[in-house]
Amino acid sequence: MRFALGMPAVILYPPITSPWEPDAGGADILRVAREADQQGWDWLTLSEHIVMPTAMSEVMGRRFPESLTAAAVVAGATQRVKLLTYVLVLGYRNPVVLAKQVATLDFLSGGRCLLGVGIGHLEGEFAALDAPFRGRGAIADESIRAMKELWTNDQPSFHGKHVQFEDIVFEPKPVQKPHPPVLIGGNSRAAMRRAARLGDGWLPWLIGREEIPECLSYIREQPGFDSARPFEVVMPLNPPNVEDYSHREIGPTSQPGNREEILAEIHRLAEAGVTVTQVVAPRTSSVGQFLEWIDWF
Repeated sequence: MRFALGMPAVILYPPITSPWEPDAGGADILRVAREADQQGWDWLTLSEHIVMPTAMSEVMGRRFPESLTAAAVVAGATQRVKLLTYVLVLGYRNPVVLAKQVATLDFLSGGRCLLGVGIGHLEGEFAALDAPFRGRGAIADESIRAMKELWTNDQPSFHGKHVQFEDIVFEPKPVQKPHPPVLIGGNSRAAMRRAARLGDGWLPWLIGREEIPECLSYIREQPGFDSARPFEVVMPLNPPNVEDYSHREIGPTSQPGNREEILAEIHRLAEAGVTVTQVVAPRTSSVGQFLEWIDWF
């Protein structure tokens, strides 16, 4: 089991935001990143939205970063920890530009980029970016295939419905071979099939621990799943207690509190097939108290 720390203050998602986070700035966030790097956390997770539809801002919050920019800054402030976009919406970006951003980050960070992706669900965000909402699943699939071609081929060529290129040079290549891991986010069967065909892992959303074994069985039986390759399964220690799509809180987000409860839950996650536990700290009163908690953890 490895451990991924959810970065505080970069987003202000109401179910998990602490009182000090709205006033926190870059210095506080990088202080956390450096401390987590020194403590030996394996990954740091960085969520994103480009814009937030006004109707959703009360339940989802107003502050979200662009995740690759955030990951690049954090990578420059740290030495060994890996950075996971959790998750980046593929349909918002030109896949050739996205492939270049990921390759550049992986090259300059020494192979520390992990690309967590999804197809998105906020139609108003797609509209603001002039990106197609319908057909976004097919666009995402093609984008992943096109990026892998750019990352791995010295003479990349791709002719799809939405992406076409040939007679180009694409460098630097990523440090990680064959390419940075692509982890697929989502709780639908379609997301699981995408993870089986095109992913190096799966990021469940609002799926209970007890459901994981059945979901992994479904993923492994899909055509195209390669059982010989590493496949990460990232599960929150304390999933937010919210309604899917609306993000309306349906109760407090609970977390195992003491050492024995935490270890027992991690053991149950491992037994279910989880390879990485994502940890969001309980509400704290200051960045100092947050750092004390992650050190204790």
